[in-house]
Amino acid sequence: MNAPVVIVGTGLAGYNLAKEFRKLDSETPLLLITADDGRSYSKPMLSTGFGKNKDADGLAMAEPGAMAEQLKAEIRTHTRITGIDPGHRQLWIGEEAVPYRDLVLAWGAEPIRVPVEGDAQALILPVNDLEDYARFRSAAAGKQRVLILGAGLIGCEFANDLLLGGLQVELVAPCEQVMPGLLHPAAAAAVQAGLEGLGARFHLGPVLASLNHEGDALCAELSDGTRIPCDLVLSAVGLRPRTALAEQAGLACGRGIQVDRQLRTSHANIYALGDCAEVDGLNFLYVMPLMTCARALAQTLAGTPTAVSYGPMPVTVKTPVCPLVVSPPPRGREGSWSVEGSGADLKALCRDGDGALLGYALTGTAVQEKLALNKELPALLA
Repeated sequence: MNAPVVIVGTGLAGYNLAKEFRKLDSETPLLLITADDGRSYSKPMLSTGFGKNKDADGLAMAEPGAMAEQLKAEIRTHTRITGIDPGHRQLWIGEEAVPYRDLVLAWGAEPIRVPVEGDAQALILPVNDLEDYARFRSAAAGKQRVLILGAGLIGCEFANDLLLGGLQVELVAPCEQVMPGLLHPAAAAAVQAGLEGLGARFHLGPVLASLNHEGDALCAELSDGTRIPCDLVLSAVGLRPRTALAEQAGLACGRGIQVDRQLRTSHANIYALGDCAEVDGLNFLYVMPLMTCARALAQTLAGTPTAVSYGPMPVTVKTPVCPLVVSPPPRGREGSWSVEGSGADLKALCRDGDGALLGYALTGTAVQEKLALNKELPALLA
């Protein structure tokens, strides 16, 4: 039997690549390996579940058996890769050697864990996949007060969602504004004001120093001495591309697993896409670039080498209390910002010295202008 194309990971990257590949090649053996339960789901929906009153089963779209049948593939769940042997085109699962024709690493990114003092640090829960969401939802049953670590995109999305789900939310982050590095300060202030209008309380500047049990609840102490009683802590401090096994195998890694425009790593027949990949120096943890990469890599795996390119890729942030779409300027491009509008309805534009649009941040009703503005944006990876 011919060696299969092996995809490690069954998140949006892995499953979408498999779907695109099967459109082009219905015969090559296909094996997907995942450390979780293999259910198909859309990761962006994890930060909308409380507002929609959906549990993990409600967010799942298909069981692994159904996906295996749809993809004409073997899917091995709850299985961890322990090593990669590029020289012999095989990977290891414990003592078992699994050969591959081509290997695709689509195993995503892992939550950054911050060191915290106290006897309750084990109760700081990330929500990075469907199983995490199930654990967090179970822990939140009957609880009221949630402390969120981080005020970036994910922290703000979860804050909005938990507030809509009837929970009390406080956020702590060592920054001066929400979504630093992504949002113009005026747009950040509009989003923060919207969340505060729903009842969110922000503690921007300090960090969580300790978390301890206090009776049936928890007490969080911040680095500035503030004490916050809470029932649950959600970690949204960021993600780090998974690179450890790739590095052990000798693959070149930077922020992520480094790949060229055809998503090929430094070893032949090994590719990477999704949150774990650094494509020509860019590591985007968003859906749109992932889907673009899946389509291009499917062509390459099916015999038509295809370079990926990124056009404009604005990000729609799920903060319905203050709708937000943002397109940061491309790397290395400097410009000046201007802001129009008032209150929650702002249009912040970044233009270069010649007046060409480099990026934008739109809030409230201004998001309606995104389609027109997208036509002016430069490609991120031409």
